[in-house]
Amino acid sequence: MLTPSRRAVATTLIRVLGEGKRVPDGWDRKLSGADAGLAQAMLGLVLRRWGRLRAWSRPHLADPSRDLPLGTDIALALGLVQLAWLDGVAPHAAVHESVNLVADPELGFPPHRGLVNAILRKASKDRAVLRADLEALPAALDRGPFAEKLLAAATGPVEADPEALWARLQVPPKPAFVPLREEPLPEGMEADPEVPGAYRLQEGAPFPLAWLQFGAGMVQDRSSQALMAFKWDKEPQRILDVCAAPGGKATVLGRRWPAAKLMALEQQAARAERLKENLAARRVEAEVQVTEATAWLAGGGRPFDLILLDAPCSGSGTLQKHPELPWIGDGIDLRGLVLRQRQLLEAAALRLAPGGLLIYAVCSWLPEEGEAHRVWIQARVPGLKPIPVWEGPCAAEGGIAFRPHPLTWQGEGFQGFSFTRE
Repeated sequence: MLTPSRRAVATTLIRVLGEGKRVPDGWDRKLSGADAGLAQAMLGLVLRRWGRLRAWSRPHLADPSRDLPLGTDIALALGLVQLAWLDGVAPHAAVHESVNLVADPELGFPPHRGLVNAILRKASKDRAVLRADLEALPAALDRGPFAEKLLAAATGPVEADPEALWARLQVPPKPAFVPLREEPLPEGMEADPEVPGAYRLQEGAPFPLAWLQFGAGMVQDRSSQALMAFKWDKEPQRILDVCAAPGGKATVLGRRWPAAKLMALEQQAARAERLKENLAARRVEAEVQVTEATAWLAGGGRPFDLILLDAPCSGSGTLQKHPELPWIGDGIDLRGLVLRQRQLLEAAALRLAPGGLLIYAVCSWLPEEGEAHRVWIQARVPGLKPIPVWEGPCAAEGGIAFRPHPLTWQGEGFQGFSFTRE
């Protein structure tokens, strides 16, 4: 019988590799303890090594040119990553579970039980050689056209080495934290020297799950924290977070200006509920509107002194956290996203009060989702003027732009810019 951890991984891989969808939030929610850790490791390794895992398998077929059913490829890949990189998994367990997987009529391809068993048993005879052979295969096998495009976009402006960036993105990111209450920090947590107010875990420190569940802190990527550390000496009365779920940036805004009226927009009802729950747990008061933001903004009303638009985007800057992106990126409707970003940006700019601050950001390296909008919106909406609000390693162009370096900055890829309205 297939173990729950391997079933969860296989189901998620079919969703990503077969249906072109993202890894869903909470895909491992039913797992606990060691099972969850094993599942997370297996999923990440398969997605980060999918190209070379398939390339390694083909010469071991009687006909190397043949295509295999997706269920067979996944069963082989799961067995190979356990044998090559997960030393805590016994060889017989890796082989046996992969055979169980391919024998499952819903997830695998039962006629290939013998094939999977034979290939993995042979591979298990020398795990060190298997690992060396897999790691010797070209890294380019693990990325498609979308990955090549984002590497070029990220490294081109700074003349960095795309291969060096790709290697960095293959290492799972370390979490960053924001304390929310005046109480002792969890064991092994220390201040981040580059980002004011940010914290990180020392090597080997336990993940502070109970601390987070209690609402004493939250996880927020270093880039997001650096973005929200903008400098602005005004006291806004009305603040708007345009695309607010799950609520990390709204939390920062509400805590920084607790006397201001904070409004948060979210189109999807389920995400809006999560947003409300997160804000309540963090003791942040906000009015949450479940609505399509462009239409709501265009509907008129009082202007806002501070508007944050962290727009829906390709997420290309989050590849380190989302290794499925190289395999689903070509299916992303980038043209539709760019159009939506411009609609949101124009609608937000028209609701900005004179002297107010508008911050636009995307977790993307693609210039059409970021830098190109800055030129477009100035021509579109009269009276917008760039204003410097960022300092430190992520600041660009004197502080009017936010652009972390893809190699030297340990955090997600981001772009941002800031305007005031005359």
